[in-house]
Amino acid sequence: MSELVGRPAYLDWLQRWRDHDLIKVVTGVRRCGKSTLLQQFAGGLRDEVGPEHVIQINLEDPAYRDLLDDPYRLYDHVVGQLNPGDHAYVILDEVQRVRDFQKAADGLFVHPQIDLYLTGSNAWLLSGELATLLSGRYVELGMLPYSFAEWWTAQPDATDLARDRLLIEYLGSGGFPYTVRLDGDASAINEYLLGVVATVMIKDVMSRREVRDVPVFDRVVTYLADNIGNLTSPKGIADALTSGGRKTSQMTVEGYLTGLTDAYLLYPAKRFDVRGKRLLSRVEKYYFVDPGLRGALLGGVSRDQGRLLENVVFLELLRRGLAPNVGVMEGSEIDFVTAGRTGAQYIQVAASVRDPATLARELAPLRAAPGHYARLLLTLDPGRFDHDGITQINVADWLLDTAPSH
Repeated sequence: MSELVGRPAYLDWLQRWRDHDLIKVVTGVRRCGKSTLLQQFAGGLRDEVGPEHVIQINLEDPAYRDLLDDPYRLYDHVVGQLNPGDHAYVILDEVQRVRDFQKAADGLFVHPQIDLYLTGSNAWLLSGELATLLSGRYVELGMLPYSFAEWWTAQPDATDLARDRLLIEYLGSGGFPYTVRLDGDASAINEYLLGVVATVMIKDVMSRREVRDVPVFDRVVTYLADNIGNLTSPKGIADALTSGGRKTSQMTVEGYLTGLTDAYLLYPAKRFDVRGKRLLSRVEKYYFVDPGLRGALLGGVSRDQGRLLENVVFLELLRRGLAPNVGVMEGSEIDFVTAGRTGAQYIQVAASVRDPATLARELAPLRAAPGHYARLLLTLDPGRFDHDGITQINVADWLLDTAPSH
């Protein structure tokens, strides 16, 4: 099985912003492929302009441990490698590991010889002083693990006949890049995904949020995994844990949710009043950065394919730049409402609508939604159908469509 999957959209983004007077910041959950992407980008640069014009430092490498405590030491280390008068591309991986790294970033950004690229695994990379210091002077690329279309390219039996089976496999294994090296070994993939979650929780959440009650924190994460696609609030989670014998407060849960979203392990989908055209506060839905994490956290393959499909569709909409929200109307809900270049789009997701009652239930909110916008029903059922202006599409076809209309 192939160990390297091309990420052309991400590489194109880096090339598009190359040599612009802006810091290029690549963010995303740990192990989603940021370092590999920058290695590929740096490799292309070395071939084009020569290795002496590319400086790449992975700050998780112990060889650079002496640079972590002093931003000016990092600055001096980089500048010391510049050739007088030569242009250089500087790539710093996991730069948030450096104390007060924003001071080094600002200094390197204003250096006339440097085109600067940063990666980080936590949203606070672009918060606080750095955001203030560099306001308007950076662009951000948010990375995710492999999409189904990307993961598909690594499968030796990726044919139309195997498409639906492979989608089910993807729902279980997810798209973290290293999983494609494990040749479909479900046990090994499960262990690896649990290791990813543990690393993110310990390095990017528990240490920064100073989590003291680890069992409660673990329960919150498990609760979220079990409630993908359900409307959730910090109070509701706190009440559920308290009733289950683990007393906790709404404020504590709010802190955990902030930490998990800052670490890109979770992504929120806000409620959107379809008729009032406004975002609603408090209750949200949360989706994991990768579908495979749910089964790993719950101890096996998910028993609810519909929720995993919803998670996958949410992530795909993010990749396509469509910022999905949950549509809310009187007495009904639309899974996702998006705003694309040509207007809004309404999307329902269901494992199957072969049962007439299920089909009627899924179509009802789409029919009730206002406006003359695209309306999609995505399912595992084969074929493409029109229901009086509502298009039903096989979700694998939709995920593999490299030029979706929106």
